[in-house]
Amino acid sequence: MINLKIDPEFQSQIPPLTDDEFKQLEENILKEGKLISPLIVWNNTLVDGHNRYAILQKHPEIYFSTMPLRFENREEAIAWICRNQLGRRNLSPEQKRYLLGKQYEAEKKAAKIFRGNQYTLAKKSGGDHGDNHHSGKKTCDRIAEENGVSRASVLRARHYTKGIDIADTLSPGIKKKVFSGEVKFTNDEMSKLVQSSPDKRQDVFAEIMHPEITKAMEAADAEPNADTPVPMPTAYPEQFKTYQVPDEFMRVYKTLSTATEMMKNTWKRVLKNNQSYLSDPENTFYMSSCKILTFPSQLFKNLKHSVRSYGRLISPECF
Repeated sequence: MINLKIDPEFQSQIPPLTDDEFKQLEENILKEGKLISPLIVWNNTLVDGHNRYAILQKHPEIYFSTMPLRFENREEAIAWICRNQLGRRNLSPEQKRYLLGKQYEAEKKAAKIFRGNQYTLAKKSGGDHGDNHHSGKKTCDRIAEENGVSRASVLRARHYTKGIDIADTLSPGIKKKVFSGEVKFTNDEMSKLVQSSPDKRQDVFAEIMHPEITKAMEAADAEPNADTPVPMPTAYPEQFKTYQVPDEFMRVYKTLSTATEMMKNTWKRVLKNNQSYLSDPENTFYMSSCKILTFPSQLFKNLKHSVRSYGRLISPECF
C-alpha cells in the first residue's frame, strides 16, 4: 500500500464527516471492494480523499488509485481544495462561508507569489512576462460568480475565515465545532477579533464566547458602591422592625451580607484582569463566574423572605 503524506493544513480545510457519515462511507467502500474515485495527490501529499484514505488504512486489501495534480505552490493547492469542497451540496452556511474566505485568501497569495516569480524571470531575461495566472476578472468577482454570491459576501467571508483561524489558535478545536454547527460566530464577531491587536485577542475572544460574563460585570459596575462591601445592617433593619427576629439570626444575615458582597467584588476584579480564563469553551469556569456575579442579589432576596417568614411565624398576630 502506498503511504501518502498527510498535510494538517490541507486536511483542516475539509469539513469533517459525522460518525454516521463516516460509517456509511466505510460500508459503501467495503461493498464496492475498491475506491471508485482516485485519491488526489500533489508530490505524494494527499490533497483530497482524507476520509477514504483513513478507511484504507483500516482495510489495506481495498484497491485504490491516485491522481496527481500539478500546483505551483501550497496556496494553489489550498485554493483547489476549497473550490472542490464548495462544489459539494451538503455544506452548512458556516462551512461555505469559511471555504469562500479561505479560497479568496489562498488565490490572492498564490497570485502574489506568481507575480513575484514573473518579475524575477522578467528581470533575468529582460522579457515581458505578463500576469496570466488568472486572466480577466478580479479574484473576488470571479469567486463570487462561481459560487452565486455577491462580491461583498466574499469580502465578508475573508474576515470570517481569518477570525475562525485566529479563534482556533486561541482555542484549538473550535474550527471543528464551527464546522459541526456546535458553535456559531457572526461576521461582525470575527471581524472584531481580526481587527483587535494580538495582545488583546484573548480578551476579545473571551467576550465573544461568553457575552453573559461581560453583561454581568457591567451590571455589577452599575451598582452603587460596587467596589466596597454593603453597609452592615443594624440589629433590626427598618424592613424587619415589625418582626421579632432573634439577634442570632441577624448576626448570620450580617455576616452573609458582607461576605457575599466582598466575594462578588473580588471575582469581578479577577474576571476583569484575567478574561483569558474564559477562552476555553470546554471550561465551566465562566458558568461559575456568572453565578457568583448574580448570586448576592438572589441570596439577599431569599434572606429577606426567610426573615419575613420567620417573623410571621413568631409574631403575636399569628397566635
